[in-house]
Amino acid sequence: MADLYVPIDHARGGIAGQIAAALREAVRRGRLEPGRRLPASRDLALDLGVSRGVVVEAYEQLVAEGFLVSRVGSGTRVAPAAARGAAPSPPEPPGAAGGRPYHGHRATEPDLGRFPRERWLASLRHAVTTMPSGAFDYGDPGGVPELREELAGYLRRVRAADVDPANLVIVGGAAQGLSLVLHALARRADGLPLAVEDPAGHRQVPLLRRAGARLLPVPVDGEGIDVAALRAGPARAVLVTPAHQYPTGVVLSPGRRAALVEWAQETGAIVLEDDYDAEFRFDRDPVGCLQGLAPGHVVLTGSVSKALAPGLRLGWVAAPADLGEAVRRARGELDLGSPVVEQYALAHFLRTGGYDKHLRQTRREYRRRRDALVGALAEHLPQVRVRGIEAGLHAYLDLPAGWDEDRTAEAARDLGLTAEPVGPMRFTPGGPALAVGFARLPAHRAEEAVIGLKVRMSGQSVD
Repeated sequence: MADLYVPIDHARGGIAGQIAAALREAVRRGRLEPGRRLPASRDLALDLGVSRGVVVEAYEQLVAEGFLVSRVGSGTRVAPAAARGAAPSPPEPPGAAGGRPYHGHRATEPDLGRFPRERWLASLRHAVTTMPSGAFDYGDPGGVPELREELAGYLRRVRAADVDPANLVIVGGAAQGLSLVLHALARRADGLPLAVEDPAGHRQVPLLRRAGARLLPVPVDGEGIDVAALRAGPARAVLVTPAHQYPTGVVLSPGRRAALVEWAQETGAIVLEDDYDAEFRFDRDPVGCLQGLAPGHVVLTGSVSKALAPGLRLGWVAAPADLGEAVRRARGELDLGSPVVEQYALAHFLRTGGYDKHLRQTRREYRRRRDALVGALAEHLPQVRVRGIEAGLHAYLDLPAGWDEDRTAEAARDLGLTAEPVGPMRFTPGGPALAVGFARLPAHRAEEAVIGLKVRMSGQSVD
């Protein structure tokens, strides 16, 4: 077991980050060679005079980055692939010519450096070594039965959903799930009038229109979508994000939830529930999904894009039986179904508790990052109103009336913040605002970024 030199500056704060940085540097420079066992978290905490939880957090971060591996019975060791000079993760993608992410950096994106590489690799290995040979063929376009069983249990347990595995369809992310549902609904009515939240994520709008929907914006206020305004319109389908609305961050209130379900039941309408950001809640009790209240009228869509990584392209649709079968047929007609190995891997990851454990770890870290950003804004930019932070991976910032959205967003991005102007997300005009992500902003950098933004924006007029 290795003795370690880990310098700590208690006055600087961020102790877990300092420990992680020191160990990361020791691995990079070869002072901790591959396979070397590290002290137990309790022992290192005693040596350093810190709480055990701080050391555990540092170890977990380095496991997520691939520097360390941790197994029951063998302790925590330097990963075999962690060679001298190794980088903690692949470099950020270069510019557009070299493969920049299709959607660019978004306020909604998770910290991809926290992807659980070792645990996911273990699930992939298990899948490849245990799958029957026949499973490598084209399967049910609705998805691998084992994954549908595991997902149904997870959604019932965590999201209070009323889900039967037979009515689950595995898709390539929530976006594809919504497209398939709209495709199935459009066959029932040309030019499907679809109510959408205003404001709404602007990347969804082209997708919805391409799927044949005629969009009818309905305003969102402090309680969520305005159901009275929805009732007054012709829509018989509505897309909502009740767990954490994007971009406002509002959680649909109990009264509005009841009113929305009542509207659907009275009119025979369909509610498309995008279970966006449901995994990450900080300052509120868990809120079950709408689908559990009215499974005959609500289609639940979700994915692992925020919890794990968007690049996995794994999501699901839970729909009433007839609509679910139509979605399953559409999935088969589109591209014959989702990748099989990844489905078996996700089933194993869920069954063995890896998914739950990863969510607990990331939820704790994201809350710490959120608190750092919100605290820095309150201290250095008190004229900016912060909303929508009880859950999710972004904050909604109401800017002073004299500030320009685009200029502020550009300045924020230059300082390392993932910021998006809200203007393009509105169907009707509103005051200047930004959606700012905090998942990729280390807590120790939040104040520096906010102070930089304050300096950049000091020349703007404020009403």
